[in-house]
Amino acid sequence: MTSRQEWIAERVPVSLEAVATMSNEPVPYHLKRWWFALGGTPAYLFVIQIVTGILLAFYYQPSPTTAYESIRYITEDAAFGWYLRGLHKWGATLMIAAVVLHQMRVFFTGAYRRPRELNWMIGMTLLVCTLMLGFTGYSLVFEQLSYWGATVAANISDTMPVVGPLMKQALLGGEIYNDRTLSRFFILHAAVLPVLLILVLVMHISLVRLLGVTELKFEGEEQQPARHFNFFPSHFYTELIIGLTLMILLSALATLLPVGMGPRANPLVTPDVIKPEWFFYVAFRWLKLFTGLTAVLTQGLIVFVMFLWPFIDDWLVRKFKYADISVWIGIVGALTIMGFTMWEALAAH
Repeated sequence: MTSRQEWIAERVPVSLEAVATMSNEPVPYHLKRWWFALGGTPAYLFVIQIVTGILLAFYYQPSPTTAYESIRYITEDAAFGWYLRGLHKWGATLMIAAVVLHQMRVFFTGAYRRPRELNWMIGMTLLVCTLMLGFTGYSLVFEQLSYWGATVAANISDTMPVVGPLMKQALLGGEIYNDRTLSRFFILHAAVLPVLLILVLVMHISLVRLLGVTELKFEGEEQQPARHFNFFPSHFYTELIIGLTLMILLSALATLLPVGMGPRANPLVTPDVIKPEWFFYVAFRWLKLFTGLTAVLTQGLIVFVMFLWPFIDDWLVRKFKYADISVWIGIVGALTIMGFTMWEALAAH
């Protein structure tokens, strides 16, 4: 050991060999496929959201009189503001898509089954937090669609039994959209939800480390011994390549499809067409098909069922003696979600 290493070891008594061994456990060979390594993608995008969000927050002013102008200044006047806003906007879109795809991968491979039931529920919490981050971020722009989208969302929450009126009051800071509303959305988006997501993410990663990654074998590999490779450097390089590819993709999207400005919010003029962001299309279409309370309760029931799916799946498998029953249910559910999303995307109203 050199004198420099001795100096560091004396002041930071941590064994680098022990740290390397602890962080370099073998991981299943199927993680060489990007589809099965989707967990790192939203985590990387979340880091981008934090960095770009902090930079945007230097300029953003969460007030009905200043919010729209501050966004316009970021987009048109601030140095590279258009690029940062584009990275943040497209990063949010890809992060939501990545979390959804990751949850679908876990579902269709049965990786939520014993002993990983709690981690599935934590993953669902991450999905809900990510969707709420997307909703609150979209509402901060103070455009017509973001203003009326927030108003519609608050009115929908008001229809929920018992807690609905309280949720609306907490969200808007009153009975209607007012001067306190944007600051509440900003605190939720920039502080409460990110901190909550980080805490839940730590729990999620901790359980993955404790339980290990689910071992998957494909057709023709059933009789072969399990194959593994070290996290570092092999899997680390894979994640690094994915991160660099995402950065290139985000930069291309921010440059070729820059985020523009819609009409400023006007409480006195209701837009002819009110549509949320794409990740809420399925919920918005569902609301159009059923009455308010029925739509809210059924959507709440679906989310509740998804949280408890590992236990429901266990009951279904024991009752029907068919291990892949959840796969077929998942296919029907995925096709329904895609169908409703396309229906809303193509509908004029």
